[in-house]
Amino acid sequence: MGAVTRADNVDVPGLLVDAEIDDLPAPGPTVLPAGRPSRRALVYLGLCLVLIGLNLRTVFSSFAAVLPEVTSDAGLPGWAVVVLTTVPVTLLGVFAPLAPVLARRFGAERVLLGAMAVLTAGLLLRPADLGGLVPGAGHLPALLLGTAACGAAIALCNVLLPGLVKRDFPHRLGLMGGLYTTAICASAALGAGFTYPVFTATGEWTAGLWFWAAPAAVVLLLFLPVALRQHPVRHHAVADGVNVWRSAVAWQVTIFMVLQAMMSFSVFAWLAPILRERGVDGGTAGLMVSVSIVLQMLGSLFAPALAARFRDQRAINVVVALMTGGGFALSIFGPLELIWVWTGLLGLGQGSLTAVALTMIMLRTRDGHTAAHLSGMMQGVGYGVGSTGTLMVGQLHQATGSFTTAGLLFLVVGSLAAMFGYRAGRNRYIGG
Repeated sequence: MGAVTRADNVDVPGLLVDAEIDDLPAPGPTVLPAGRPSRRALVYLGLCLVLIGLNLRTVFSSFAAVLPEVTSDAGLPGWAVVVLTTVPVTLLGVFAPLAPVLARRFGAERVLLGAMAVLTAGLLLRPADLGGLVPGAGHLPALLLGTAACGAAIALCNVLLPGLVKRDFPHRLGLMGGLYTTAICASAALGAGFTYPVFTATGEWTAGLWFWAAPAAVVLLLFLPVALRQHPVRHHAVADGVNVWRSAVAWQVTIFMVLQAMMSFSVFAWLAPILRERGVDGGTAGLMVSVSIVLQMLGSLFAPALAARFRDQRAINVVVALMTGGGFALSIFGPLELIWVWTGLLGLGQGSLTAVALTMIMLRTRDGHTAAHLSGMMQGVGYGVGSTGTLMVGQLHQATGSFTTAGLLFLVVGSLAAMFGYRAGRNRYIGG
């Protein structure tokens, strides 16, 4: 891959980094029927990849939508609630480095297929009551195991899916990148908006969670013939690009990513419970979270192009970080009459913040190899450390009995994100 230019950044979201770019021989495009990329076959492949993206966030927002019901009915202790909201995000960072290793051995398509199988199994296991197998076990063991399986599977998809989109659609990166990014945001919105209505219709929170295994299973079946058609080639990694772990610029960008992840995944895990504790009914709370996430889509569509047009990104990084921290805090203790305004501000800020943090991957690197290394660093550290956001919200709620202190926490996190975003936004490159 050649140097990354400003024009590339406008058209290609920062999400589309090929994690396998250091592999030799270089991974080729997905093998299609009859060995030729017919329009119909490419549309089918593109549909599969976008639908995989559409399943990558429901596990977070669906659990949050019925958290009070799960906690009450399953008798979850406080520590279990904190673990269930924190572990899947932590595993995004823990399993991210494993994805390229598995892809070198089995091929990215087959690893994605396996990840979707694990995700489907995790979603099926998550609401199960194991009391019939292990007396007294109840729902907790299945919730823990199923949630962990989902987190590990999503980590593999997060790393490998962008590379496939980039390799298979080199002349449609703007379209496919936009569809892929939108699908991930839509995934969170769907989980937040439809889980509680399913619970209301059935009277069972387990049905609300089991519901999301169905679309994952459908995508698994759709992608099965694509993955099985591939003939994996053994690859080996070669070191190329700058050592990002020794770069001050890389660390500034990564810490910026950590702070946005602390807020982003706390929205998925805690915004619905926060709204319900403030007296908003479950259905309306789910709708508010969905609308907030839809506004995230708007921010994620426009912020990268806007950021790439500036000589540096200090101003936009500071503004969106403060919007996010302020919107989150006001959603917790701002006047309830303006709650739609606060959640809307949070959505626009969070979508823009996530997008510009990811865009820094391209704007702070000169070539694809360094961009891939920075992306790996940001995912491993960003998600691993960023999961402490959901952990701290849970612990503060347990200690104080309310979310007010968490609002103060996010004012601090938003301010720190603005500070590191200012430094990360300076017009410099990793490696000089």
